[in-house]
Amino acid sequence: MTNDGEIDDADYIREVEAFRREKDEFFESDPQSPIPMEERLMGVRARYYPPALLFRVRAEVAPFAEPAVVDLATSTGDIRPQLRYAALDFRIGGHELHLTGFAEPDDKNPRELFIPFRDATSGHDTYGAGRYLEAEVEDAGDGRRAAVLDFNLAYNPYCAYSPSYSCPVPPAENALAVAITAGERTFFDDHD
Repeated sequence: MTNDGEIDDADYIREVEAFRREKDEFFESDPQSPIPMEERLMGVRARYYPPALLFRVRAEVAPFAEPAVVDLATSTGDIRPQLRYAALDFRIGGHELHLTGFAEPDDKNPRELFIPFRDATSGHDTYGAGRYLEAEVEDAGDGRRAAVLDFNLAYNPYCAYSPSYSCPVPPAENALAVAITAGERTFFDDHD
């Protein structure tokens, strides 16, 4: 961070790259890695877009008047109940964008939101079913709430690496018409 509270671009890039190295180490060597062992032995690794501050944005968090538990479909056809908690409004590259943030069904005042999304890269350069993002909800003053959406940390669900996982599919309301060229990309074509 700089003295005025702004993020230093070089420091930020180093932080994202360090996070990615840790994730790569987990994927390569941990028994809980979602990448099947035979593919790890072949050197299969996650691929990422270069980090860019353009894709780290502040969003206004507007909780719904009556958050409802909804059923999100999963990659295996199962249902995953989630609390449809808040609208997230933000801008990237001059585009006004909107996503919905979800939480666990019993969490009526979540501090962290789950944001499954698709964008114009889905099925081309990123996993076809979509990617995930988490964001912490903060008090923005005057009763308002906000969250930093860092798409550089957007990641593939585990079902992108192995069809044995059951992953929530982003709902239609979380499909962005723009390309979010940030975060994790596809790393092989078998599971698109």
